Amino acid sequence: MKSLQLAIAATQVLSALALDIDVSSEGGNATSGHQYGFLHEDINNSGDGGIYAELIRNRAFQYSDAFPVSLDGWRPVDDSTLDLTLPEPPLSDVLPYAVQVKGVGLQNEGFWGMDVRPQKYTGSFWVKGAYDGTFTASLRSNLTEDVFGSVEIESKSVDDDWTEHEFELYPDTAAPNSNNTFAITFDPEPVPPTYKNRKNGLRIDIAEALAGLHPSLIRFPGGNMLEGLSSSTWWDWKDTLGPLRYRPGFQGVWGYQQTHGLGIVEYLDWAEDMNLEVVVGVFAGLALNGDITPREEMQPLIDDALDQIEFISGPADSKWGSRRAELGHPDPFPLHYVEIGNEDWLAGGSEGWITYLEYRFPMFLAAINEAYPDITVVSSCASTDGGGWDIPAPAIGDYHPYREPDVLVEEFDRFDNDGPHIVGEVAATHPNGGIGWDGNLMPFPWWMGTVGEAVSLIGYERNADRVPGTFYAPVARNMNRWQWAVTILQFAADPAMTTRSTSWYVWELFARYPMSRTLPATAEFGPAYYVAGVNDDTGSHIWKGAVYNTTDGADLPFNVHFEGVDAGATAQLTLLTNEAGDPYAYNDPYTGVNIVHSETIPLVADENGAFSFSMPQLSVAVLATDTSAEERKVKKRTVGRR
Repeated sequence: MKSLQLAIAATQVLSALALDIDVSSEGGNATSGHQYGFLHEDINNSGDGGIYAELIRNRAFQYSDAFPVSLDGWRPVDDSTLDLTLPEPPLSDVLPYAVQVKGVGLQNEGFWGMDVRPQKYTGSFWVKGAYDGTFTASLRSNLTEDVFGSVEIESKSVDDDWTEHEFELYPDTAAPNSNNTFAITFDPEPVPPTYKNRKNGLRIDIAEALAGLHPSLIRFPGGNMLEGLSSSTWWDWKDTLGPLRYRPGFQGVWGYQQTHGLGIVEYLDWAEDMNLEVVVGVFAGLALNGDITPREEMQPLIDDALDQIEFISGPADSKWGSRRAELGHPDPFPLHYVEIGNEDWLAGGSEGWITYLEYRFPMFLAAINEAYPDITVVSSCASTDGGGWDIPAPAIGDYHPYREPDVLVEEFDRFDNDGPHIVGEVAATHPNGGIGWDGNLMPFPWWMGTVGEAVSLIGYERNADRVPGTFYAPVARNMNRWQWAVTILQFAADPAMTTRSTSWYVWELFARYPMSRTLPATAEFGPAYYVAGVNDDTGSHIWKGAVYNTTDGADLPFNVHFEGVDAGATAQLTLLTNEAGDPYAYNDPYTGVNIVHSETIPLVADENGAFSFSMPQLSVAVLATDTSAEERKVKKRTVGRR
């Protein structure tokens, strides 16, 4: 019997009269267009076990004070025994543990299962201990004796050192479900097919669902994850660089050890592959337990943030730009937004907030403004947080409204008279009348909540000159383990469970029709809320609207007239309604039923140049005028001469 050691690295009654909306051709906000995006934080196993495509759970027995080393996810094959050891030499200083296998092998259950289909799976594993033979890597069923694919790997192992064994595995057939494991008889760190074929990349189905949102922003590494549980366990970007064997992982804040497999390079590749603008967060000296970095100890944190900015956007001949180049990306990544900390008005109580105002934020702001004057520094708080404060220019704020839908509607004009902010996290989380965070959270995004979100999004886009972007948060949830129920996507090991929530459809529709600039429009709001503008690239006039009315009223008629658009012009109205009728209905990953009904309605402007249509209560719509290919070309040439 062989013994080997392996390291597996609001309410109103509807009017019967039509709402006449006149949209001017001049004025409005000249902006680059309000952008939609999402926050990613490794909550709900949305990173490890989610969009990060690795199939193996606990691949390298990583640990921290809160999460001791364990064999979580592992079990023996047949009568084998598995023991954690501290081999000498270790695989690396940051991954000292290995598993000693006595018997025929071991297997890993993945993140509550594994999806198996005929496609290429690649992986590698490290072995210490002489073995003259072959290893067999296989994907097999937990319910039957079926083996869907296997490959033999000739051993290169030796007694006194670690050797890497790489392989490719091609299952012959698809598994009927995701109740499968990966086994090694005589277990690797397989890498399944990834989005854009990135090595150590993103899970395809989740990434494609996010890309389908037409996003243009990503904020990472999230919120609480950036802060960490203590001043010694925050998300340290430098620990995420290089080969997986040198990434120690860290004590995550959401109830499990995190591997750092999804590191800063993987985030930047993600941004590049989806053409996303990055908002990167830097640790600001405040942890979730209230640890506060004193003023005299701040400089190393500021230096680290400057290093991080240089790593992302510096030239290849700079210190940290060269490190990025060594890792395969000599060209700088674009970076225009850096956020200092996360929700610093919450953790640490009044002292945390006071230190942020007195020295932590001002020190970062001064240093980054001096070194990178073209970067917009974002405070982790809004002007209304912590009792209110004047955000020092040229910085902007960050607003995080997790709300009941009625409250999102009440805040429709939140930014009509405020300074610039991003909305770094927003979602409807509680039903109207919900009782705070400890009760009555909804199990999924639901239709009334989604329409409430639409009203808030319209409010932000009306102020796109001062709100450059909005982020849904959190982004994804593994249905096997989570701490936050309301996410824009839900998933499990089986890709059939990957579910676009009701919110996904509204955010996708609004992002599908970007506006280069808003246009002044008749301002009569409630129960209809709307914004109008134009896309200078296509020449299309755009109107986005939502009807938020919780009574059983009649449909609301509209006449929308764009100045300069004549009788006979054509347009398309995309109308989203609730197929189920129940305002609390949601898209359930267990049934696969989508309650969002999307209808595309062709419209023709009447003799007054107005487009007429109706919207029912709790509905969302976008109207976009048609433009011919030749009109688009002329418009582009005109824009190009400016």
